[in-house]
Amino acid sequence: MLCPQNLSGFSPESVNINSPEPVTGFFIALPITLIFNIAAFFFSPWLMDLTQNWLYNTRWVSLAEIEDKSPETAKVIQKVCQQQKLKQPRLGIIDDQNPTAFTYGSFPNSARVVVSQGLFTYLDDDEVATVYAHELGHIVHWDFAVMTLASTLVQITYLIYTTAQRLGNRGGEKVKDAASSVAAVAYLFYIVGTYLLLYLSRTREYFADHFAAETTGNPNALSRALVKIAYGILEEGQRATEPSRLLEGTRALGIYDAKAATSTGTAYRISSEPEKIGRVFLWDMFNPWAWWMELNSTHPLTGKRVRALSTYAEQLDLDIEFDLGRIVGEGHNLSKRKLYGNFVLDLLLYSAEIVGLSVGFAIGISLFAPNPMMMIACPLIGLGTGILLKTLVMFPTYNQAESLDVLTLMSDPYASPLRGQPAKLQGALIGRGDAGYAFGSDLKLQDRTGMIYLRYASRFGPIGNFLFGMKRVKSLIGMEVQALGWFRRGVAPWMDLIQLESDSGTTVNSYHRFWSLLLAIGAIAIGIASLFL
Repeated sequence: MLCPQNLSGFSPESVNINSPEPVTGFFIALPITLIFNIAAFFFSPWLMDLTQNWLYNTRWVSLAEIEDKSPETAKVIQKVCQQQKLKQPRLGIIDDQNPTAFTYGSFPNSARVVVSQGLFTYLDDDEVATVYAHELGHIVHWDFAVMTLASTLVQITYLIYTTAQRLGNRGGEKVKDAASSVAAVAYLFYIVGTYLLLYLSRTREYFADHFAAETTGNPNALSRALVKIAYGILEEGQRATEPSRLLEGTRALGIYDAKAATSTGTAYRISSEPEKIGRVFLWDMFNPWAWWMELNSTHPLTGKRVRALSTYAEQLDLDIEFDLGRIVGEGHNLSKRKLYGNFVLDLLLYSAEIVGLSVGFAIGISLFAPNPMMMIACPLIGLGTGILLKTLVMFPTYNQAESLDVLTLMSDPYASPLRGQPAKLQGALIGRGDAGYAFGSDLKLQDRTGMIYLRYASRFGPIGNFLFGMKRVKSLIGMEVQALGWFRRGVAPWMDLIQLESDSGTTVNSYHRFWSLLLAIGAIAIGIASLFL
């Protein structure tokens, strides 16, 4: 799906900010914003064509060539165009084995549908057809126009905010008060509008999924397609020497968010039973962190999309490929107290330094009269205590770490991006975490169930990470190792490394707690010492 983007890098807001007169600047910037967005809307198909050709060497093909690759897809394209009275969209193929698909344009009759060669490699005929149907759904629903209009309205609220903010710095008290009120309201609308824009984008994805399921009568095929696309992205990522330019450049456009591919792709890799894949979706559907992270995403989480498609398949009296009914039932039996209690604890943990500093200031103020140095000592001790507590919870003791596998870790619905779970993994180092960075210090570990990123931290900070990536990482790739670390789960999972031990006796130590503990102890020590000055 196409999310409106400023293709030229021009910012109409800068006209307003740089104008000597805020009101004049606003009335100049407003029409420029409207004209620019309207022009971008009408000319975006051709601008995107040039971009696609330059970046990815997009090859434009006929319906006959698509039919050779996927007969069912050709039937779906013809059916939708006939029923919706649409001109056949321009069809493109990119020679990249990472499976993806996206559409762009202005009006339905000027749309383009572009897919990668990997879509035909990893997906079956009926699955490819549902992916094309999903993209055609965006065209039929006029999603280009809807998203462009919504994006323009959000930009206008930001223009109002910057204008009022600048007016607040001029004039009398009444003008400043009124301008400040307008600026606050406009900024609130801008923040809310930004999140509504993301919500609208996610909603359009659900609508396109439903359109595909309804058009093909095969919601199970689209469920399989989403899982297989994740699997294909994972497989290609393990073989790649650098990140896919296609996935990086089309993350907001594609049918699937490549950053979320690790968990679903890992489950599909080893699961002959759909239930095992479903367990990975427990986190997507029930963990509060999943909801929190989805707020900032243009795509719904995969588990929620598969669940919606499974519900529609039930309505059509079809057998369910990924029977999430049992998984949802299991999710309802999860401890809500543990899920939401841990989430609240995580939020407090995230702001532990601020809480500690604030409590320290409050105590320092209350004790200022008998000892003025308390205003220095208490905040420092509070800050250090907050950092210390956060560090100990984020990086708990690992003496009793269990030997687990990647799939088991990702099937934990209570996993957190902050509270680390100590674990041991056995597998092979297959590459750098950032394949495109020649001196990257992070690694990718492959075990019998999947792949996970290992994040390294040197005692010497960024310089130490750079030197480790430059001197040692290359020699480690290909080794069979045991990795000890703290597992964390976000949209993508990872492990903060503690220690690597290879079969040949090579040992690598990582120090994620080092600087936090040093800063915490230092702040507390300085705070205590200041009491004796």
